[in-house]
Amino acid sequence: MGAAAGARRACRVVTHQVSVDHEGQVVVKRYVDSRRGEPAREWRALQLLAEHAPRLAPEPIRADLDASPPSIVMSLLPGEPLGGRPLTAAQEGALAVAVGQLWQAVPVELVTPVAGEVDTRAELVQVVRDWLASVDPGRGAAVRDALATAAAWLTGTAVLAVSAGRGPVGGSMPGVLGQGDANLANFLWDGELVRIVDFEDSGVSDRAFELAVLVEHVSAWRDAGLDADRFTAGFDLSATERSQLAEWRRLLALYWLLRLRRRADAGAAAGQARRLLSLLGDMPRR
Repeated sequence: MGAAAGARRACRVVTHQVSVDHEGQVVVKRYVDSRRGEPAREWRALQLLAEHAPRLAPEPIRADLDASPPSIVMSLLPGEPLGGRPLTAAQEGALAVAVGQLWQAVPVELVTPVAGEVDTRAELVQVVRDWLASVDPGRGAAVRDALATAAAWLTGTAVLAVSAGRGPVGGSMPGVLGQGDANLANFLWDGELVRIVDFEDSGVSDRAFELAVLVEHVSAWRDAGLDADRFTAGFDLSATERSQLAEWRRLLALYWLLRLRRRADAGAAAGQARRLLSLLGDMPRR
């Protein structure tokens, strides 16, 4: 979920079109909306991963980034998308391996900025603030309570620093190549390995943020039954990263509540509100 990409999808704006040539074993992706540098960001990620983590992502074949619309041709990966059903232990383990490989394989200094690229973390903060300012809480008690509690929390959280241009939260945290869209449909399981697709929102990020994006995505916790605490415990994070992971999870849970409210999905919003209240209830007492 790149924040702006998620916002546009929530508003039913098509960002790209994909065609698959099964005979030629290639995928052609055309970018209908490329204002945020999506084609160049994806091409950059595919080239870096082809060099540093072969087999983890599609092989880049060719790109026409100046065409209208821009396009990329890449290899067709084997496997079926995760999500839609509970993950098995083998799938969960392979997912953790794939995510860890993504972060470890590519030296972050090689992720050079492209035109139009923005920091996904700052983008998310701004989207949440804008939506929260205009949301109709509705009549459900859980949603009203969650939004009110989250609004009070948001005024004091350090994650606001990223939208003010003061750099990543917890500046000592190591940077990584982040995939940017943790919908489990972007993780393909072939019975042994998980591979990753869709890098149009990729860029420099940090592990705490990327983990939060993954475990708080509704495709993970609600549809696939991913236990966020157990999954994140498997990563060797520093104390700073653990602290920021908790803050980003709250922000992502709030993002999803606001997104579901904008869809007028009352049932899903109520469940999301309960999850957000649970995460906010875990805050340390001051």
